[in-house]
Amino acid sequence: MRVYTKRNGRKEKDDSPSEVRMHTYTQAQRRAIHKRTLVIVVIAQLFGGAGLASGITVGALLAQDMTGSDGLAGLSTTLFTLGSALSAFAVGRLTQRLGRRAGLTAGFLAGAVGALGVVAAAAWDSLPLLLLAMLVYGAGTSTTLQARYAGTDLAAPHQRARAVSIAMVTTTFGAVAGPNLVSPMGRLASDWGIPALAGPFMLAAAAFALAGIVFAILLRPDPFLVARASAAEAPAAAEGSGAADAAAERAGSRGIVVGAAVMLITQIVMTAVMTMTPLHMKHHGHSLDMVGLTIGAHIAAMFLPSLVTGVLVDKVGRIAMSCAGAVTLLCAALVTAFAPGDSSAWMIFGLVLLGLGWNFGLISGTAVIVDATTLGTRAKTQGTVDVLISLAGAAGGALSGAVVALSSFAALSLAGGALALLLLPVMLWYRRGGSRPAGRSLGA
Repeated sequence: MRVYTKRNGRKEKDDSPSEVRMHTYTQAQRRAIHKRTLVIVVIAQLFGGAGLASGITVGALLAQDMTGSDGLAGLSTTLFTLGSALSAFAVGRLTQRLGRRAGLTAGFLAGAVGALGVVAAAAWDSLPLLLLAMLVYGAGTSTTLQARYAGTDLAAPHQRARAVSIAMVTTTFGAVAGPNLVSPMGRLASDWGIPALAGPFMLAAAAFALAGIVFAILLRPDPFLVARASAAEAPAAAEGSGAADAAAERAGSRGIVVGAAVMLITQIVMTAVMTMTPLHMKHHGHSLDMVGLTIGAHIAAMFLPSLVTGVLVDKVGRIAMSCAGAVTLLCAALVTAFAPGDSSAWMIFGLVLLGLGWNFGLISGTAVIVDATTLGTRAKTQGTVDVLISLAGAAGGALSGAVVALSSFAALSLAGGALALLLLPVMLWYRRGGSRPAGRSLGA
């Protein structure tokens, strides 16, 4: 039997499980579910981070080894970010219909299948299989980032950035461990007769599978469905006047554009520079262990400062922290462009700044998106925005190899720094248009 609920004055089909539709949650219960959701996200992201980082560390090196071309080394990053885009769209739609648990579980399990496919492609030296597997592997990558939204469904407006930050900081532990397990996993793969560069993808397969299992078993009741069901129970009097709703809609549209722009630009800059760093270091005689250490420090900077960043975004503001991200990315570009190629210390410093700038941009941009959306369209909008982010990463990864092949790594870094500065006029436009949140929260 079809069940319908009334949202925003319209009758819409409600696909929520019956136990969610039929249950009325009090304010205290919603807060308790919110806290439990954060704990579950923390557990799952410990695994998801390891899967995310393992493939990123050696993806470009594996593609170079199989294609024999530096110019095509960014191909692996391009493919898994394209896969991220496709899966982000699918996970967003699935979440909007069936909830966070269904979307996140499906995304992580798909990522695990893709990682196993990469291992098989390396073992059989099959380039077509590698291309297909990297595409599917991207599902795990995008789902790791999509999980950051789970903690915001029942969060109060002034706690949204901190909810995002909790998911991201937890990802740090797995993300830092992943690159530093490159050599041990490579040796294990070699012992099994598999190319050493495929070893990290063995770890990624197990990590993504465990993350999916955690969400499948533990994420009950589903926070998104609880928030949506509670919104349907809200009295019509809670709605504003027609003029106020129209103003909120305009502000929301502007917020979606700005939030997407912040995350899109930071993703392009970060992905482009990060993708070519392992090859740049390899050409200057750095060992695989040093490459792993550098990428590990970079990923730590992407996620570890999140708790502090979340507080700053909530307290100082979305605009200020987005601008701080732009300036930090510019500093990272200058360091990596002019650092001596044989200096591991300078490369680590530059990559740490790169990760920190990305962190500022992602958390502030995510908060802007959540502020600007309502529960009726939130998950679909989040998925669509993450599609654009993934495509931006794909473009950054694809162009990075071509730029380095035609020019230099320094030119790539400087171009990234110039692109980051575009965030400043974007935030000025947002401020002039009014940056008040347009969304409504049930966790307030």
